[in-house]
Amino acid sequence: MLIEGLYTTDHFSFEDNTVNASITLNNDHDIFKGHFPGNPILPGVCSIQIIKELTEKALDRSLFLSVSSNVKFLETVNPEANPKLVLSIAISEVEEVIKVKAIISYNDTIALNLRAQFKNLEDTFSK
Repeated sequence: MLIEGLYTTDHFSFEDNTVNASITLNNDHDIFKGHFPGNPILPGVCSIQIIKELTEKALDRSLFLSVSSNVKFLETVNPEANPKLVLSIAISEVEEVIKVKAIISYNDTIALNLRAQFKNLEDTFSK
């Protein structure tokens, strides 16, 4: 985990090339003290990092984000108001490219919609 203690995984499953997970954000984490004081919001880059980490867990390998073709932040995530997030990550692999379509939501509200491509970290930096 890149940002230790930011969240805990409550549920994780990987079936039919889809990750279904639920996490709970730690609203006492230092990241929320600076982003933003009095009105904490999960930084977008942290949302993408969580998707990457759950994809790595599903595939049991380290990944590198190579392309983000569509990133839509539709709602902010306030860890005090909505600490529990649900993630759905569809994964397909074509040659050396791992394609991901991910959604982060809470209370039936979509917060993030992402289409991205990852590569194996070892392959990316060993060439």
